[in-house]
Amino acid sequence: MKKIKKDELYKNLGGFLAEKGVEFKDGPYTSRIRQGCSLLTDCINYTQSGIGKAKSKIDEKLGRMRQIIHEKTAPPSVKTPPANPKPPRKPAKPAAKTAAKTVSKSAAKTAVKTAAKPAPKTATSPAQAKPAEPETPKEVKPE
Repeated sequence: MKKIKKDELYKNLGGFLAEKGVEFKDGPYTSRIRQGCSLLTDCINYTQSGIGKAKSKIDEKLGRMRQIIHEKTAPPSVKTPPANPKPPRKPAKPAAKTAAKTVSKSAAKTAVKTAAKPAPKTATSPAQAKPAEPETPKEVKPE
């Protein structure tokens, strides 16, 4: 808003009252009305400047709050690979393959033959197992 000039409010009040039939003449009451209008003008102007400063501070803090919310809710950023990446290391060879190469052909044939033989049957299923004997209750002697 525009600032109000010192005498502007007094002149507007005098114009309004003149339309209604009341005229200001120099005297003690007009000087007090002039002082009141001057005080009111100062209050209005200071209030407007205070509100303008408060608005700018609120806008600044609101902008900061929006930035923080944006950072917290934004999806994670994709990391770019470094400029000079190290070449990937070659995986170590498994020990089983190297050991298998050193085994002679005859040992490999016997290993194949033993793997082809079925394992001996044992009584591992519950139907083949011996049923457990029920426990007999022990007699309790009264004291």
